[in-house]
Amino acid sequence: MAEQTHVLFVEDDDVIREATQLALERDGFAVTAMPDGLSGLEAFRADRPDIALLDVMVPGLDGVSLCRRIRDESTVPVIMLSARADSIDVVLGLEAGADDYVTKPFDGAVLVARIRAVLRRFGHANGGAHATEGASSVDGGVLAFGDLEIDTEGMEVLKGGTPVALTPTEMRLLLEFSSAPGTVLSRDKLLERVWDYGWGGDTRVVDVHVQRLRTKIGQDRIETVRGFGYKLKA
Repeated sequence: MAEQTHVLFVEDDDVIREATQLALERDGFAVTAMPDGLSGLEAFRADRPDIALLDVMVPGLDGVSLCRRIRDESTVPVIMLSARADSIDVVLGLEAGADDYVTKPFDGAVLVARIRAVLRRFGHANGGAHATEGASSVDGGVLAFGDLEIDTEGMEVLKGGTPVALTPTEMRLLLEFSSAPGTVLSRDKLLERVWDYGWGGDTRVVDVHVQRLRTKIGQDRIETVRGFGYKLKA
């Protein structure tokens, strides 16, 4: 029998926490549900879950701060839950290292679909990238763009010979760019390929992850093509 996926769910509303826990368990997930950020952090360190669902507004240690603490220790996928789609909390959560977000109130089936989408891309981080025009092959599956080296088989990135720590989502994003250097990729295309969205999504997710990636591999490595999207400089 396949091992259950373990979800850490941090939510202070008793009704939402209990109902969501039951819904996730019916879909085959093992769930640890906590009412505040501090107990959530303790549960994360004790249980090492496969994915974390964090409500933005929880007492003790808010969801954004909890996300930062988790990201300091792990690359485990994180989905933020926010009551307002236009809230600055969404951007703050993504900047803190979250991989995606879901707006409350949410449909249980939609939440499960988003969880499975995140887990799929984390389980397939190699993304099928391949050497193309504009990239020089250093050795086997290693691509080089100036001082940036991407090992598409070992899932490692070096900048000037120094290892660069990327989350799986950031790695998937970089692999998409490196598979077509010099080609403009629209935000919608990146949402489809990296976030596995079969429907329209919030392009802020893309923008924030591109900014995070730039801080790690170089601000000038990924170029913004205004009105169209982004491209990796060959």
